[in-house]
This record gives sequence, C-alpha cells and structure tokens, in this order.
Amino acid sequence: MKYLFKIICSFIFATSTYAQDISYGDGAFDAMFNIDSTFTRDGGKTFEVSASGQAGDYGRTYLSYTFTDELRTLSTGEFTGFAWAQNGEDVNTATLRGIWKKSGKIFKLYTLDNVSNGKFNIGSGEVDFVAKTITFKVSELNTD
Repeated sequence: MKYLFKIICSFIFATSTYAQDISYGDGAFDAMFNIDSTFTRDGGKTFEVSASGQAGDYGRTYLSYTFTDELRTLSTGEFTGFAWAQNGEDVNTATLRGIWKKSGKIFKLYTLDNVSNGKFNIGSGEVDFVAKTITFKVSELNTD
C-alpha cells in the first residue's frame, strides 16, 4: 500500500511540474454577432455559419465557420473559420480554430485565433441558433 501511495504521489508531482498555465492578456473584450446564414452539407455532417457584428476594438467583424464532428459524438466537435474586421482604416483578418460542445439548446465554443496584427486571441463563447446570436469573451493570449 505504501508503494502504491508513493507511485501516485510521484505521478501527481511529475505531471504538475510540467503543466502550463494559459495566460490571458489585459483588455479582454466582448464580441457580439448575429447569424446571417447557416446551411448544412455532406448530408448534415458539416454545417457552415456566417455572422456579423462588433468585436471590441476590431470594430465591425464578419465571421464564417465550418463546424464538423469528426469523432461522430453528436454533441462535441471542432471548427475552423475566418474573420474579417474593419475599424476606420484599420483592417484585420484572422484564422479561427477551436472546439464546440452542445449544452441544451446552446453550443459552447472555445477558440484560438491567429490575427493578422501579429496577436493570438483566445476566447470562449456561445452560439444560439434559435436566437440567431453568437457571443464571445475574447482576450489576447499572453505568449511571453
């Protein structure tokens, strides 16, 4: 029994020693979008969403997502996407990658985005297909 306890303690110490924390940057912002269109393809295995709205200092933003369920769980999956934003003369684009999970009528999203201004953004949000809304809390990922 002592031997088993020592092994468990060693495992916990070893895994926690190598764990990394995600650091969120200052200046987190809310992003709110209206779903403009959605459609399925591949017999419903893939669905695509287009949305537009406001995303903090990025300004007016247009999103497109492709949602898939490669593991065929029916309640979780992955997505890719693209964003285009303009605030005055400043234009930024971003590639979007993440995972989703269905929770009741809401789809929860967790995203890591590569932005053309050299920043990485991390966020979590919700898609409500009935209300036709997408909301996010977003922050620059601190990579230092």
